[in-house]
Amino acid sequence: MGSAVHRRTLLTWLAASFGGAASAQAGYPSRPLRIVVPNAAGGAADITARTVGQKIAGPLGQSVVIENKPSAGGVVAGEQVARAEPDGHTLLLVSSGTAVSAALFQSLPFDTLKDFAPVSLLATFDLAVVAKEGGRFRTLADLLAYARAHPGQLNIGTPQIGTTQNLAAELFKVTAGIDAQVVPFNGTPPVITALRGGEIDVMVDILGGLMPQIGSKALRPLAVMGAQRAPQLPDVPTVRESGGPLAGFNVTSWNGLAVPAKTPAAVVERLSREVQAALAQPDVKKRLLELNLNAQGSTPAQLGEHLAADVRRWSDVIAKAKIARQ
Repeated sequence: MGSAVHRRTLLTWLAASFGGAASAQAGYPSRPLRIVVPNAAGGAADITARTVGQKIAGPLGQSVVIENKPSAGGVVAGEQVARAEPDGHTLLLVSSGTAVSAALFQSLPFDTLKDFAPVSLLATFDLAVVAKEGGRFRTLADLLAYARAHPGQLNIGTPQIGTTQNLAAELFKVTAGIDAQVVPFNGTPPVITALRGGEIDVMVDILGGLMPQIGSKALRPLAVMGAQRAPQLPDVPTVRESGGPLAGFNVTSWNGLAVPAKTPAAVVERLSREVQAALAQPDVKKRLLELNLNAQGSTPAQLGEHLAADVRRWSDVIAKAKIARQ
């Protein structure tokens, strides 16, 4: 008797659960969607969100509006989406910077790993180790040999402390086992100026912003930091190709989409499918590659794992580099 009651109860629960999920998806979306971007309009993140937003609008049957909310660490945009109704109509553009903020800031008005439901990756973009053309270094092997022969004398320039580029340089230094100085500047242009002027030896930055300088032969790329060579520079090796302690080195920057936690799973899955389908379209791939971004979708679980792994990694780097948490 008890067993029969248990079975009926279980069947009722399953019917309600699946019926609720189906109902949530059937009525979704019921109004325009918003993608909140924690960056200014016109940049790579903004253009990525607009490109993908336009593509998913048709299949979803609703327009997609981009709302730019730039702020340090993406805090303003993150708080807005974390507190939004969890119905799939408000999305957040997350990135490797989101993971850095979670590792760097002592207190945020949201929990990066608990207050958002991942949807899909959007794109990855390479970081590179770059030297002055015609300078001391022609290869990464030259750089490593110099650093080991001259402890403490190699200067690696990056944008601000706590950026993905800055932490990638710290991770490179620690992994390679070299004694070098990571020198932060207020943005990419000052780093380029310092490198070209001989004030620093090399720099680490996102490849896209360096391509004009590389194309004009002002700067020389020594290596890219991802697992594979960059499509834009197929003749430039990866850091991991140098072998030894760097054989497993792999750092890329990335962005993706998330929604507020407690958004129905059926809605998250629907969004993820539409985003992945959009990213697979040749014109989207071409548009992102023009921005030096590599279109790459994912399942919600894959993005969640990626974000959590980056938070752990950058927390460790920040501790080893003795960077003060803010």
